[in-house]
Amino acid sequence: MLQLQQLSPEFLQYKNNPPVSDIWQQQVGFVSGSYVHLQAPSGSGKSTLVQMLYGMPRPYTGTILLNNQDLRQLDAEALAEVRRNRLSIVFQDLRLFPELTVMENLQLKQLQTNTVAEATIKEWAERLNISSLLQRNCNTLSMGERQRVAIIRALCQPFEWLLMDEPFSHLDQGNIQLAAALILDRVKELNAGFILADLEHDNHFPYTRQMKL
Repeated sequence: MLQLQQLSPEFLQYKNNPPVSDIWQQQVGFVSGSYVHLQAPSGSGKSTLVQMLYGMPRPYTGTILLNNQDLRQLDAEALAEVRRNRLSIVFQDLRLFPELTVMENLQLKQLQTNTVAEATIKEWAERLNISSLLQRNCNTLSMGERQRVAIIRALCQPFEWLLMDEPFSHLDQGNIQLAAALILDRVKELNAGFILADLEHDNHFPYTRQMKL
């Protein structure tokens, strides 16, 4: 269970009339296994929210509870454990290591959690049409190729919730369909849920909840 209690990021504190939102300053609960889409216009705090849900330090009021644990109250060791086993993320800016190869970037999660075999990583790369790039450094890839690497990397660990911030922004429709199918397969395998935040309406998943930020 993921619960958001009266969340309000610092940038909203100074607005006389904050926009109507299904998230900010609301009492919201997401049941495990939910597929949630957050449509969020530019400037509404989409990336801020995703990073807050991942336990990153962002100034806000309110509370984020993961299975009744307040993320903001966890020490560094406990938060690291949550990120290894319960939360995974696709950042909008991807945050790959440019000097490492694609395979080295993907193996980082494997080294931490020992949950996905190298053969599976190669299979996923084949599904997303980047298997020929595994030995290339990430700084030589296009943005669309990097985005597919970031998606696979996020799947290379156990998680209860997958957080995604504009995960398909650099992909064409064909590659979006391939990536969405892989994500859905992995989420189902883990009996997990996900929260996808994006600028526009999305129909690539069987969402159980559509919300506006």
